[in-house]
Parts: sequence; structure tokens; C-alpha cells
Amino acid sequence: MGKALVVFYSFEGNTKFIAESIAMTINADIVEIKPVNEIKTKGFMKYVWGGSQIMMKKKPDIEHVDIEIDKYDVIFVGTPVWAWTYAPPVNTFISEHNIKNKKVALFTCHGGQNAKTFEKLKDALPGNSFVGEKDFFEPLLKDKNFNANRAMEWAKAIMQ
Repeated sequence: MGKALVVFYSFEGNTKFIAESIAMTINADIVEIKPVNEIKTKGFMKYVWGGSQIMMKKKPDIEHVDIEIDKYDVIFVGTPVWAWTYAPPVNTFISEHNIKNKKVALFTCHGGQNAKTFEKLKDALPGNSFVGEKDFFEPLLKDKNFNANRAMEWAKAIMQ
């Protein structure tokens, strides 16, 4: 299916784990979205702070990513689920990079519900063909090997 890129943001390591499993399996390039000022809070306050960023539709500053989107045919986009949607750093990346006319596969990691995260990501990425979506429930806590295998098999199927 062509050259693939895995782009992701990870707060606690779950999305990074899945992204690395995907990239390794399909020999894709990988880009981690890193906020300039990451949320430092743990426990309940991370939900308050993260939820407020969602409600205010924040686009936090992210570290510069030097990537030529045009050279990729398939783009995997991964995010944790925050307040039933994708994380604000992903919003920033999408707004800074022209992702159009691509085959896009979406993946999420969450500890509750995926809700309408995929629909919201699709709305944020118009002009693309969506070739798959997969969510992972606490992959680092709930059988890492099982979740890594799910990610790898899904990625292989997308690339066929």
C-alpha cells in the first residue's frame, strides 16, 4: 500500500507502546508529538487540566516536527482519549500539517470509553480516506502482549 507514517501523542506511555508496535511491524517512520509544556499533574488533577484544555479547544505549543507528509501514502494517527475526544497536542499537529488525500488509520488508548473520538478525528482530517480504526483499553496494564499483537495484526491488515 505504500510508505507509512505513524504519528502519535502519548501522555502515560500507552499510545507510545501501541505506536511503536505498529511502526515496527510495518517498517513505518514514526513521529512522537511532544508538547513544549507537558501537563505535569498526576491523579485527579490531570483530568481537570486535560478536560479544561479540551473544553477550551486548546492547541498547545508542540516541539517542531520536520516531516514531509506528502511522501507518505498511509498515515496512522494515535492519541489517548481525553474527555471523550483526542488530546489537544494532536489538534495542534493536525492544524500545523496539511494531511490531505491520504489513507488514514486511527488508533486510541483509553481507560474508560472511546466515545466519539474516531468521529471527531475524522472531522478534523477532512479530505482523507479512512482505512481503519482500533481502540485499546489500557494496553500497558491489560495484557501487553495481547494488545501488541492486536496492534501488529491490525497494522498488517491495513497495509495489505
